[in-house]
Amino acid sequence: MSGRRDFLKIAGTSLLGLGAGLPAAASGLHRAEPDPDAGPRWAMVIDTRKCSDEDFAACTEACHKAHNVPDVPDEALEVKWIWEEEFPNAFPAQVHPWTADELVDSHVLVLCNHCERPPCVRVCPTQATYKAENGIVTMDMHRCIGCRYCVAACPYGSRSFNWSDPREHLDEVNPDYPTRTKGVVEKCNFCAERLAKGQQPACVEVSDALYFGDLNDPESEVSQLLRTNNTIRRKPALGTDPHIFYIV
Repeated sequence: MSGRRDFLKIAGTSLLGLGAGLPAAASGLHRAEPDPDAGPRWAMVIDTRKCSDEDFAACTEACHKAHNVPDVPDEALEVKWIWEEEFPNAFPAQVHPWTADELVDSHVLVLCNHCERPPCVRVCPTQATYKAENGIVTMDMHRCIGCRYCVAACPYGSRSFNWSDPREHLDEVNPDYPTRTKGVVEKCNFCAERLAKGQQPACVEVSDALYFGDLNDPESEVSQLLRTNNTIRRKPALGTDPHIFYIV
């Protein structure tokens, strides 16, 4: 019995240490109510039942072309904003020995989750990465010093570091979006530049499986989809409150 008591004591102390500084809703089980007066809170819903290989390719191509994301041949040095991931890697907590084979063998689109409580923002020493009032976690590339703290802090692998000049890996340049330089971090920005023009994100525009809208508007398409479908999010127990939702 003493051994069991010692284990429980150690485990309890460890959990307290892990929970220090985390919000009370770290379990991700709270239910936030829409606040129409707070302005937009942008979010994306991905219907995994509709996603196909064509969607994966089209979304990646549209996103990377629109934002001058370099195609680096070395996988260890690649830069990506949106990409295809195996379901067990994207949702490790959702897989158990009785999970349907169809789901375990499937792939999903992943990108920056534009978290309500983004750990990348907390660790950035220059405020190069920050959360806008509309919830978009974005970056000021000119303020990035390449420390890569945000890369280490992101639990979703959603940030890439430019180990070389990204312009060397671009076949063509989109003049409507700035290119980056060696030594900076980059990631999905929810197509903020397109939203400012009243357009949908590039990936949403080319796929019928992706939906984008305002969570604070109860009549928006994403709000209605979330009320009428079973959805999951990536690693919600971390308390980051991701705003990419997946219909499964």
